[in-house]
Amino acid sequence: MTKKRLLSMIALARKAGKLVAGEETCEKTIRGGTAHLVHVTNDASANTQKKFRNKSNYYDVPIYSLFSKEEISRHIGLHNRATFVITDENFARKIIEIAERL
Repeated sequence: MTKKRLLSMIALARKAGKLVAGEETCEKTIRGGTAHLVHVTNDASANTQKKFRNKSNYYDVPIYSLFSKEEISRHIGLHNRATFVITDENFARKIIEIAERL
């Protein structure tokens, strides 16, 4: 139930325009200081996971790896995305709160 609720919250953030996806866009958002949460899929390449873990640590942005590309793509409506960033503090806080219960 909590996983479904988490995916619904992520989809809602996308609909509200508070989610960006794709490696380049996510990197720019993190560097720009507007990222409040980073998610890298658990089936992303080791290089992608390492790159975003390092960026997230450097810029002090929480990072999660809870879902596969297929799960995320189905819920946000974008195909084959390995990364996404939440740009709204309130959405990020709520998503983190739900994720911590998993």
